[in-house]
Amino acid sequence: MTTRKTVKRVKTGAFERRFSLARAGIMAGARYATLTAGTLLAPREERAERRKAILGQQAQELATELGKLKGSVVKIGQMMALFGEHFLPEEVTAALHTLENNTTALEWPAIERHLLLRLGRARMAELEVDPEPLGAASLGQVHRAVRRSDGKQLVLKIQYPGVSDAIDSDLRAVVQLLKLSRLVPITDQFNLWLDEVRAMLRREVDYRLEARTTRDFATLLADDPRFVVPEVVDDYCTDDVLCLSFESGVHISDPSVTSLSQARRDHLGRAIMELCCMEVFRWSRMQTDPNFGNYLLRVGDTPDDDRIVLLDFGAIRDFHDEVLGPGREMIRASYYHDQNRLVAALQALNFLSEQAPPKVLDEFAELCFEAIEALQDPERYPPPPETLTADLKYRWGDSDLPARVMARAGKNALSRHFDVPPKEFIFLMRKLLGAYTFLHVIRAEVRGNDILEPFLPLKEDSDRALVAQLNAQR
Repeated sequence: MTTRKTVKRVKTGAFERRFSLARAGIMAGARYATLTAGTLLAPREERAERRKAILGQQAQELATELGKLKGSVVKIGQMMALFGEHFLPEEVTAALHTLENNTTALEWPAIERHLLLRLGRARMAELEVDPEPLGAASLGQVHRAVRRSDGKQLVLKIQYPGVSDAIDSDLRAVVQLLKLSRLVPITDQFNLWLDEVRAMLRREVDYRLEARTTRDFATLLADDPRFVVPEVVDDYCTDDVLCLSFESGVHISDPSVTSLSQARRDHLGRAIMELCCMEVFRWSRMQTDPNFGNYLLRVGDTPDDDRIVLLDFGAIRDFHDEVLGPGREMIRASYYHDQNRLVAALQALNFLSEQAPPKVLDEFAELCFEAIEALQDPERYPPPPETLTADLKYRWGDSDLPARVMARAGKNALSRHFDVPPKEFIFLMRKLLGAYTFLHVIRAEVRGNDILEPFLPLKEDSDRALVAQLNAQR
């Protein structure tokens, strides 16, 4: 068993954190300037590649510095990686993505002191808490516990001390670091994204809100036996401690999952795609962080006993239909291959210039039609032959759809007729990509149109009317 790296404390003082980041930024900026100057002596054809390599190296060193601080600084880096591909150099986003693998934990004595302060000695005495964390992330870590009175298995999600208070100063420090390091242009668009990152962080450190959202999803899925939502145990919850029932399960790539029969894997794949559709079309609330750490699979004795355990409701975001409606219209237009309807939805999102020439519109429409190939009727719009079974089910495990879409999207993104997409659009695309990847990993074989079609009529009339209204107001 690998011993998890630990630290004795999280630097929470504003001055201490700013000093660490400023020092890293100044050093990175100086190195970047020196190394870049050296490329001037290189042949012209080599300069761009060498500068990209230098940028990647400097970005990775900065990501390493962010990772040492933990807390909201790391989460800021992770969120910038999630959205940054739309306005940051790819070398910077690649480095920031490495923060997602940061597993340093806070040592148990510091966690124990914090728990005693938050729960008090009487409530702590009711629990037997495992000092070894189940997992560690940027904002906190999770420990198993047992309630002594009845043996109930619990988990405690414990926010690192001072994290909530450091969000604003951390954001300012990260911006200063990026300025000093010269890695990222600080534009109006970048500042808008920082505002969104600040709002997302505020939601993620609000454990009372997460408790309510967890209960909401437990209610929404109470009659769906395919899903398990942990129970909130109020007795041990505070503003920065969340207590839930312990729910067993394995990672989706675990051999016990990948060795299941095709029918059982198909059942699980269909469930996760239907959950995605329910969030988008029925509830207008989404888990906006679709990483695999937020799912566990519980393999039962029979197919009917297989369960998907849903974890971490801190990244749930509610959307007004006025905001999500044009996104749903994009999905419908892509499903029906209706280019005029698609263009109307894009314009309602302020994503597309009214002066875009027909060739640009044609190319982007083809991108959207391809992006949804796994969810379309294979008889009307056949996908590549190698992705279909004999009975026309989509072979998610054999599909390279995300790579094809990203390659085509890269060409479209260069067009001056497209703006940086609104954050709601990015959330929606991430949600779909997360579901696609889930089905890919478990190698499900499912007809996507059988899943999507029942959801398309939901709110359709109001969404179409909204798109028309928004475009009339432009």
